[in-house]
Amino acid sequence: MATIRRHIGYLKTTYSLPRPRLLYGNRTGLRLAVPSSSHQLVASGVFCVRQTFPSQSLTQTLRLRLQAHSHTKADTQGKRAEMKYVLVTGGVVSGLGKGVTASSVGVVLKACGLRVTSIKIDPYLNTDAGTMSPFEHGEVFVLDDGGEVDLDLGNYERFLDLTLTRDNNITTGKIYQSVLEKERRGDYLGKTVQVVPHITDAIKNWIEAVAVIPVDGKEGPADVCVIELGGTVGDIESMPFIEALRQLSFSVGQDNFCLIHVSLIPVLGVVGEQKTKPTQHSVRELRALGLTPHLLACRSAQPLLGSTKEKLSQFCHVPAGNILNIHDVPNIWHVPLLLRNQNAHLSILKQLNLDLAIPPALEDWTRMAETFDNLTKSVRIALVGKYVGLSDSYLSVVKALLHACIACSLKPSIDWIAASDLEEDSAKLTPEAHTAAWETLRNAACVLVPGGFGDRGVRGMILAAKYARENNVPYLGICLGMQISVIEFARSVLNLESANSTEFDGQTPNPVVIFMPEGSRTHMGSTMRLGSRRTLFQMPDCITSKLYHNSEYVDERHRHRYEVNPEVIGNLEEAGLKFVGKDDSGKRMEILELPDHPFYVGVQFHPEFKSRPGRPSALFLGLILAATGQLEAYLARYQNGS
Repeated sequence: MATIRRHIGYLKTTYSLPRPRLLYGNRTGLRLAVPSSSHQLVASGVFCVRQTFPSQSLTQTLRLRLQAHSHTKADTQGKRAEMKYVLVTGGVVSGLGKGVTASSVGVVLKACGLRVTSIKIDPYLNTDAGTMSPFEHGEVFVLDDGGEVDLDLGNYERFLDLTLTRDNNITTGKIYQSVLEKERRGDYLGKTVQVVPHITDAIKNWIEAVAVIPVDGKEGPADVCVIELGGTVGDIESMPFIEALRQLSFSVGQDNFCLIHVSLIPVLGVVGEQKTKPTQHSVRELRALGLTPHLLACRSAQPLLGSTKEKLSQFCHVPAGNILNIHDVPNIWHVPLLLRNQNAHLSILKQLNLDLAIPPALEDWTRMAETFDNLTKSVRIALVGKYVGLSDSYLSVVKALLHACIACSLKPSIDWIAASDLEEDSAKLTPEAHTAAWETLRNAACVLVPGGFGDRGVRGMILAAKYARENNVPYLGICLGMQISVIEFARSVLNLESANSTEFDGQTPNPVVIFMPEGSRTHMGSTMRLGSRRTLFQMPDCITSKLYHNSEYVDERHRHRYEVNPEVIGNLEEAGLKFVGKDDSGKRMEILELPDHPFYVGVQFHPEFKSRPGRPSALFLGLILAATGQLEAYLARYQNGS
């Protein structure tokens, strides 16, 4: 009790809590009551925070619930229901779609009336995904709190309509860093720090702490936490996580833990038979590590045969009714419907001892999936980028285009253009690629230049921006794409031929894009301007403001370390380029427009990260509307705030 009192004192000082009163405290956490006047400290009445404290008597990761008096009724009604965990693992090969499967499981459970949260475990040693190449790992998804995370968290947010935190992405780097920091502080009191129990305990504590953080805008913890373990069962780097999850399954009890194993059922071209042996070996490996799957999610090109399911059931010790088939479908919105049609929710609810008679309400998902399948008209979009060799490098951009196109009853037809193929050097070295790239650009209805880093392909992007500006082709520049449009305008309109970004030419005499003062030149990870930031509209009659329904401001996610040079703003605006959105200081440019152009918009933020099915990003919607000649009619509806 004395230790708990010390922690209350620590919290009182750290969070300026007036007269906190202990409601509950033990080895797993604290629950305090604070006066209702402290609502500014208590978001929606409940504030969950993950914090490490200098003590060894409580768990290393302490869970808090700071509950206002107006919301203490729930605390007096008994112990909260235990958290239910659904673990999704993968076998045989990587890239089977564990993320989509985990997201779809969450969708089905949410449609049954449960509140769902998600955690992604990445076994790599990186602290986060921020410094990883898009070619190697796909895009870096950015969260509201500035977390640079795996792209699967983007799937979770889009499918489940959540707002996750950086702690919802667990990496080996984060775990080892937290354990080593505790060891340096002496928290282990001279004990030998080992993978078991210290690393595994840190993993379990992290999972249990993050699982109770509300991420759906409601108060209190979710009902079910869906955990995706990245990689493939048997990978050496995932062994500590497998062991920690084995211990977690034992500690929470079999009624609170459900394991879904995603595996591949290949068909050999010569034989033409669905082969179950790879899945058998994968399940055997998993069971040898102490985990037995309750359900199998089998990926295949075609639906599984009955004989294949029987064979899997016999050799993998999984009931035939729990063997799910996720075969190839026209679009991923069909995956939750596949699970629903195979009664996956009933199997999961039975394993978790949840008695819910509500059938999954998936009418909206059914409508979206069928609407997309029935679309016949398309719009051609030229995506001019650096990483076009891997579509996952721009996954959120692709999804945002999809959401916007469906809102316009169109299918997106994305023409991937490597920016370097547009450059003059390409005309000499690879003339065929150069000709094809320009032909593709000229045939597109609109041009999009997404974010990126480094100077490769920059000259091609500048040529694409110039083409769109001079030929009245709708243009959207995101992050680097906005900076590209500034460089092109300065060169072509202001006649500053040497205008450039200091990222590409540190000695340029005309730096129109500069390194941000608060950035670090020595460390790359988590040193950019990250997360949700507010942009204030400067001109209420601009296109962007109208697309955001005449809002005075917009909160969007950022990821950049260079910005438009404030010293050149006056010259650029005098020449016709208008900066219609700025940050709250008024010195950092966020949105630019070209007033005499049908749609020429550049934004420093990344609007794609907050696009959702049925709620497309305003700027992506504007791009597609402009490309199809519908923008003026759409904006007319919001001319006077209507």
